[in-house]
Amino acid sequence: MTDRALRLLRQDPRLAELAAFPFNFDLARAAHGHVEEVRLASGGPLEVVAGDDTGGTYFVCADGSVLYADSEGGAGVLGSSVDVALDLLTGLPGWHDCTGLSPQDGEERILACVAETEEEIRECHGIDEERAELRAALGFPERSPVELVGMLHAALSRTEPDFVLLNAEEGCAYELIGPPAPALWVPVLAAGRADLGLLRAGDRTAWDEVAEDPVRRRLALRAAQFDRADGDGGLLRHLLRHEARSSMTDELRLAAVLVGLRGDTDDLPLLHEVRETDFDTACGLGGMPEPDAAADELRQWARELDDAMFGTDPADEPVSTWTDLAREQGMTELARVALIRELDEIVTDQSRLRRPDAPRGLATAPLRALARDFEELGDHTQALRAQRLYAALQESARDRVSARLDQTRLERAAGQLPQALRTSASLRDTLAAPGDDSLRHWQGVNLGRFIAEEHFRLSRALADADHPEEARALLAAADAILGELSENAANGVRELAEETAARVGAVS
Repeated sequence: MTDRALRLLRQDPRLAELAAFPFNFDLARAAHGHVEEVRLASGGPLEVVAGDDTGGTYFVCADGSVLYADSEGGAGVLGSSVDVALDLLTGLPGWHDCTGLSPQDGEERILACVAETEEEIRECHGIDEERAELRAALGFPERSPVELVGMLHAALSRTEPDFVLLNAEEGCAYELIGPPAPALWVPVLAAGRADLGLLRAGDRTAWDEVAEDPVRRRLALRAAQFDRADGDGGLLRHLLRHEARSSMTDELRLAAVLVGLRGDTDDLPLLHEVRETDFDTACGLGGMPEPDAAADELRQWARELDDAMFGTDPADEPVSTWTDLAREQGMTELARVALIRELDEIVTDQSRLRRPDAPRGLATAPLRALARDFEELGDHTQALRAQRLYAALQESARDRVSARLDQTRLERAAGQLPQALRTSASLRDTLAAPGDDSLRHWQGVNLGRFIAEEHFRLSRALADADHPEEARALLAAADAILGELSENAANGVRELAEETAARVGAVS
């Protein structure tokens, strides 16, 4: 694809004027930028090329795709190049009112919607002569409204996951303009469904290839979870034996459940063999019926686990199931976007964290899990969003200190040293005045050692960043913490303390 049309607009004031009005693609507005600072979740570059009179902005991405962002927090791809986007914008001047249409709506509905929208535009100003002149000058062919709506729908459908726009300051994602993205499990489970088909076809080579590959094996088991068939006994046993090599996983438990639901007591020896693989599997598959149990007892055990942990609807699975499997398949951006939207929902509505059994209490573990997931993706910005909210919601002094400790570490890793200094100071304030007895023994346990280690590491980071005064001040605080630790806890920190002191001394 090319940007020939964009070059023509930049070279010819008459064409640029037509593009700006009545088609609302105004090159002059590029100088104003967007209404707020934004960035792509993927980290890719953005170039502003035009704007419109509603505060919307047209960006060009690294691959040439045009991303439109409105001033209300919505964004969507309009084409694979500026030429394609301008073809659509000039051919469908009322495109904003057509984002809910798709080719499946049929020609009659599409034509009626486009006709109604354009008639409303004509009540204010002309578009027909202007459209003919501009499209001819730019070399665009005649296209029917049905074709243009198809182009719009296809372009908008490409927005997730690679072109998701974020508010640069807050980190929250823009909503999609146009069709919603498919449920996360659909693309994640696609390969597993294909492999399940191969297994059912009985190709023994495929059986071994799928079973030997941990990712393919787990995806196939997840596919079998939601597409259960009477003839799957052999392949399920095969996958179960191989999944046991990974020790205790959710998919191992799933495989045991799917085998157990069949109620074949001849499977009990295999199930017990898997259960005794190691200590973790013995714990994870606890409560399994004895080897001489009846079929009904085996089914009941499997059914209870199935009802509690699995089921047959992929929409009921926690988002972490699908983000983990997405990451294992290399679908990094798909996982990142799903996690960002999950975090956005919690930030917007913290009542999602309320405990069903204690409405006044909050279950903050999902935030901690999100922080870990983002950190594993290398996205410290989003990890810190989750961790800061997690820390703010902790109630006991020990939990606040532990959360601030992780926050300090993340801020240091992200190069946010002033923020890390403030967080470490807040941590020390809590140590000095905890307000409860949950920190009663912090000096003699691993928490104390970890606090001291992070203070020394942050001191060194400050020295390396040429902030000697801050490094010396924090080193003194680190030494004071070290002095409060028990002998055993302190011994594990002394080498780091000596190295840090030498480094800080070298820059002082």
